Amino acid sequence: MKPSKCCPTIKTFQLTLLISIIIAHVFFFSGEIYAQQNTLPREVWVATVTLTAEFESPKDTIGDAVEDRINRMLKRMEEVVPYNPDIICLSEVFAHTGIRNLPAFPERAEEVPGPIVKKFAAFARAHNCYVICPIYTRKGNIVYNSAVLIDRKGKVVGQYDKINPTEGEIDSGISPGPVDPPVFKTDFGTIGMQICFDANWPENWRKLKEAGAEIVFWPSAFAGGSMLNTLAANNSYYIVACTRHEPARIVDVTGVDICSTGRLQSWVCTPLNLDKKVFHWDFQDKKFKAVQKKYGRKVGYSICHPEGWFTLESRSPDVSVESIMKEFDLITYDRYIHRADEYQKQHRP
Repeated sequence: MKPSKCCPTIKTFQLTLLISIIIAHVFFFSGEIYAQQNTLPREVWVATVTLTAEFESPKDTIGDAVEDRINRMLKRMEEVVPYNPDIICLSEVFAHTGIRNLPAFPERAEEVPGPIVKKFAAFARAHNCYVICPIYTRKGNIVYNSAVLIDRKGKVVGQYDKINPTEGEIDSGISPGPVDPPVFKTDFGTIGMQICFDANWPENWRKLKEAGAEIVFWPSAFAGGSMLNTLAANNSYYIVACTRHEPARIVDVTGVDICSTGRLQSWVCTPLNLDKKVFHWDFQDKKFKAVQKKYGRKVGYSICHPEGWFTLESRSPDVSVESIMKEFDLITYDRYIHRADEYQKQHRP
């Protein structure tokens, strides 16, 4: 019997299919390696998870009782897990705010780590992320409105006590915290925290800047509006807000909103590049163009035309903004303003 004439065609098809599979695997794995190699050295994924009841809910917030609120917040945080967040921020005293018939503030407070903190510490440990857990805390007979920082291992590594509680809070037993806000070193950078009413005291936000904060987290009951944009722009750091039920925003170092929560989704998770700095255009325009010419896509930029600013951020593991500053003798916006201030003092009659 003569061999079928279709055999070569079948063999050719099989060979083509095998080659296609090999090529597909090569592209898949090389793409995976490429993605791993191009992770930015100072990129951090931050999440803000609010109490907002999402679309078509008859209420503003989730949870009618403390335990229900805690469990629903933990479930909501699980929705963020596929993004592998480095840090998740919750809203001001989230377990109690807006819930009726609760005991007085001193009775709501817990010594750290107490029952509430332990539950969120377990989440942090299970998902390898930091958590900012805002609660009422107690130290002896003193009660604070606080934000507790939990690390990736579920350990409490810091606590900020609201410096500027409202008159109503004070009358109800809440004490103002220490006047100098602390910063906290994490494995991705230096962070600070402020809470709600603190937004009205810009000097404390400046103290965080001077102490090296790169991101300031702001658990709050209200949204803050343009106050947050001004604070971010004036201090050249990111602000991550987490509100009760109004939109919570993440604000860029230039004061521009990056993203926001809302009725359609109660949380947001996004990357922030901590290797990003703000510069003034004066005396540096030619240097800026030289950076563009040499580095192209390796260095991201934006120009804030009305303000006379520009930003530079590393988009490659091969280059840092600090190294570019040294190479091109660039100075940041803050250093430029400080230099101008000193020069003015020297020449003021």
